[in-house]
Amino acid sequence: MSYDYELFVIGAGSGGVRASRIASSHGARVAVAEEYRMGGTCVIRGCVPKKLLVYGSHFAEDLADAKRFGWNTDGATFDWHTLRDNVAAEVDRLEGLYGQTLGNAKVDVIQQRAVIAGPNLVRLADGTEISAANILIATGAWPSIPEISGAEFGITSNEVFHLEQLPKRAVIAGAGYIANEFAGIFNELGVEVTLVTRGDKMLRSYDQEIVDKLVGMSREKGIDIRFNFPFKSITKLADGSLSVDGGEQGIIETDLVLFAIGRVPKTADMGLDTVGIALDKDGAVIVDAYNRTNVPGIYAVGDVTNRVQLTPVAIREGHAFADTVFGNNPRIIDYATIPTAVFSNPPIAGVGMTEQEARAALSDVKIYKSDFRAMKNVLAGRNERALYKMVVDGETDKVVGLHMIGPDSAEILQAAAIAVRAGLTKQAFDDTVALHPSMAEELVLMK
Repeated sequence: MSYDYELFVIGAGSGGVRASRIASSHGARVAVAEEYRMGGTCVIRGCVPKKLLVYGSHFAEDLADAKRFGWNTDGATFDWHTLRDNVAAEVDRLEGLYGQTLGNAKVDVIQQRAVIAGPNLVRLADGTEISAANILIATGAWPSIPEISGAEFGITSNEVFHLEQLPKRAVIAGAGYIANEFAGIFNELGVEVTLVTRGDKMLRSYDQEIVDKLVGMSREKGIDIRFNFPFKSITKLADGSLSVDGGEQGIIETDLVLFAIGRVPKTADMGLDTVGIALDKDGAVIVDAYNRTNVPGIYAVGDVTNRVQLTPVAIREGHAFADTVFGNNPRIIDYATIPTAVFSNPPIAGVGMTEQEARAALSDVKIYKSDFRAMKNVLAGRNERALYKMVVDGETDKVVGLHMIGPDSAEILQAAAIAVRAGLTKQAFDDTVALHPSMAEELVLMK
């Protein structure tokens, strides 16, 4: 059959853009449809603008510390509108670059919503139907909103970047990286923050000792953290503030409620039932190792598959898909030893097995640690300590996990993650000469 395109991509986020560009480089006729803005969650309303807010918020501590280093910072003030608008301008710049990349790759960009209308067929919002030999679903995920009375008074990470004013008080609901990151951002910008979660733990996928240290340090910085908080309802008061009912944990009055309770695959009203695409219990598209759905010619990558909701993973999945289908180079993604980070204050980062996971899987586990105060914190008079933790298979001496909390943890972990993935031993770390003075040197000095 003759089709309008050899590949039609629904969604111009990280995975969809990479798949489109690589497929086109292999000679395929490609179109991508995007209903909102190019760049997806990460660029438009996720990791990029959020990391810029992290940078902006950290100047609060930097300015306080600067006095011990001889700088007079009296009279320094913060303006939310300046930070907000500059971050938005950077997002606009990046979105433009994504458009240029697709244009340079000779990919047709359709700025409309697209849904699946049948086998090898998509329908645009204006009613136009387009045929394609292959369809890639790359619509990402969407913030969850709890089913409680008054939920409409809260916002999600989609809206938080556009606040007209910073609130004086904020309640953040969640236990994951988004909740902890915005708790740190708001707290440093002078907002009175209460972080609540229905469960009894934060950041379940991270090493528990590292997480416990983050919780303690967050509380020391002034963040009110409440576990086992039964979020009942939200009521809007006459003065415009909000009343959060926490059941036996009482009422919290606040100016802002931010829901950061997870993200669900964006598959609703996509026409997937038209062709019988299989979904899991969370609504995620079920795919095999080669990103194939149960329907021939239809594939999915990124957060919509709910495998690992990380931008670099979506990019690799999109690239592997294009190489497999159009490049005569079948490839799959290895999901082991993916480094991750939470840009909290201070940040945490980890790769490989946590101590708990290692003890459940291995017969002999050795743990090495370095608990220290960064040189900068010593001179600044800041008592905040860092913790680096190495998990080792006692039988082979291989390092199977690295976990850390402290300044620049993510920057340091990226290089160390290579060593973990390569299967290097604790002895290999010990044999490496320390780079002194640095925080990273603690990686080769752990006892």
